[in-house]
Amino acid sequence: MRRFNRTDFSHHFPFGIPILGEVWDRLELPDLLETVEKSSGGQQDVSYSRGLSFRLNNSADPELRPQEPVRGASLLAFSLISDVFRYLIHHYCHRQRPGTVARALGIVSEAEGEGTIQKVLQSHLQYYPPVAIRMEGEKEANYLEGDWNGCSNRDDVVKETILLSLQMSNPAVRPMVPLFDDKEFAEATSYQAFIARLEEFFDTEPPVGGLGTTLFGTLRAPILASPNSLQGQWDYIARNWASILPDDLAQKLTLVGDMLREEERMRGWGPPEAHVLTFGKGQDLSDLYPEYERYSRDEDWMSNVVLVAKSTYVWLDQLSKQYGRNIHRLDQIPDEELEKLSRWGVTGLWLIGVWERSQASRRIKQIRGNPEALASAYSLWDYIIADELGGEEAYQDLARRAWEKGIRLASDMVPNHVGIDSKWVHEHPDWFIQLDYPPYPNYQFTGENLSTNPGVGIYIEDGYWESRDAAVTFKRVDFGSGQERHIYHGNDGTHMPWNDTAQLNYLNPEVREAVIQTILHVARKFPIIRFDAAMTLAKKHFQRLWYPQPGHGGDIPSRAERGMTRQEFDSLMPQEFWREVVDRVAVEAPGTLLLAEAFWLMEGYFVRTLGMHRVYNSAFMHMLKNEDNGKYRQSIRNVLEFSPQILKRFVNFMN
Repeated sequence: MRRFNRTDFSHHFPFGIPILGEVWDRLELPDLLETVEKSSGGQQDVSYSRGLSFRLNNSADPELRPQEPVRGASLLAFSLISDVFRYLIHHYCHRQRPGTVARALGIVSEAEGEGTIQKVLQSHLQYYPPVAIRMEGEKEANYLEGDWNGCSNRDDVVKETILLSLQMSNPAVRPMVPLFDDKEFAEATSYQAFIARLEEFFDTEPPVGGLGTTLFGTLRAPILASPNSLQGQWDYIARNWASILPDDLAQKLTLVGDMLREEERMRGWGPPEAHVLTFGKGQDLSDLYPEYERYSRDEDWMSNVVLVAKSTYVWLDQLSKQYGRNIHRLDQIPDEELEKLSRWGVTGLWLIGVWERSQASRRIKQIRGNPEALASAYSLWDYIIADELGGEEAYQDLARRAWEKGIRLASDMVPNHVGIDSKWVHEHPDWFIQLDYPPYPNYQFTGENLSTNPGVGIYIEDGYWESRDAAVTFKRVDFGSGQERHIYHGNDGTHMPWNDTAQLNYLNPEVREAVIQTILHVARKFPIIRFDAAMTLAKKHFQRLWYPQPGHGGDIPSRAERGMTRQEFDSLMPQEFWREVVDRVAVEAPGTLLLAEAFWLMEGYFVRTLGMHRVYNSAFMHMLKNEDNGKYRQSIRNVLEFSPQILKRFVNFMN
């Protein structure tokens, strides 16, 4: 079954993971292989490892179910380490020392007898049937006489028998042993004595080229270096053997490292540490992006903006109580309140939550026990003034009256994502980062349909309803065609996914243009725009989060296998999105002040290179609050030494 081969050195088992014949049936692996082939999106080994771990962990058979859960990335690491061992055995026995296996079997035959060897190899086929026997109908009696890819099947079974012995002696794979336990095989044959004789033979042979140790000594080295950790064994191989491995194995070695980091990374444990602002060349991926100087010019009024933020619905409720009457529309905000803000010196009024929100966001909160909740202001249906606030007419009335008091209105624009039940999710489902299958086999979508469109189903993963998991995707179903899409939630990689949002795919030029047109639409209404989570769309961070460079994955679960090289990514997103936004707004909506929420030490880049008029001063927001005065002082000094122009573009928010 050629389609299930992972490398040219692994054709015995699907994706290199040894499986007992009886386990094939008990875990219904032919069904899993068929599912993987149909819906893995080119990542069959990843899907198989996740599917196999799910079936193993949830097996109703107590003899199969491991005492501690087996992770998909751990199974993938195990299969890769096994493939590396296969390659080393193959290379040594067929290239460095051709004919070595035949000579080894000859020596063992003299000591143990040919019948012993034949029984070991034949029994291995019975206990651990290869794909050719299990799924392609080849007879056991003929198998040992055949060959594949220039290597005899007999040699291949010898190789798998050596690997089985190594795998059984590896403490790090103990939870996986139910898949390939050699207990019955060892009782039925003298395979352990057979392996001992082989090791005696190879100990007298020359060392493995480039490594300087015997074949068996080489194979045991990663296990001895880190006996209880597959991550440690992977690290040993990556540090010591990567240069001698073929390209396909070296690439998979990198992918497995990224996936191990994905599964082991802790998420959702409070705000990250505030770092001192630094500038100039660093030592990470940011070095790849030039940080030239191209500030945007301020218009006269921009330098004098004093901005007050109001959560619109909360403010209207407060005004209703203050003035003793029902105030729930924008045009009902009293002139007295605007006059008071003006007397205080406020020149900008930031209205948080004026756009029409996704009703799915509200419904999620209600189902989870908050019946009076509103939808999130950052899970939007569309960029129209909410009907509950009086719509466009009420907005125009407020804008006119505020301007008469010298106050400009400001608004959020949320470019990274939209609501899961948004207009774009219904009308343009191709605009989102997605798969045609769930990234993890344990995902279930049996809850309420959150869609307001009768032709479309929107379902978040059951773990959210049960407070046991935070899935990275939701399911969109087209009831007309039956097509299912698993669309990623918005996510910045630091906490949990935002489960009422859908992540836009900025590698799609149609998406970039649609968002720019939306920004221009907002700019024609609001002279001040605050861009939510703007740093997530800087090229280096959008790639890091969603299409990570090999060796740099791990921030968002399941995205490492969708990684790209820098060249591949640049071909699809050739320029910084925000630089294009700034340039287009300057021409098509001049006089708009652009304010970026940009953390992750991106503040200087956003104003100096990308051209935003203003940027959040994260040092002020976090360090002053935490009384990290030394860090704050050093940040300001670093700004002044690098480019004082950055300092006057900081926005200092106070509660």
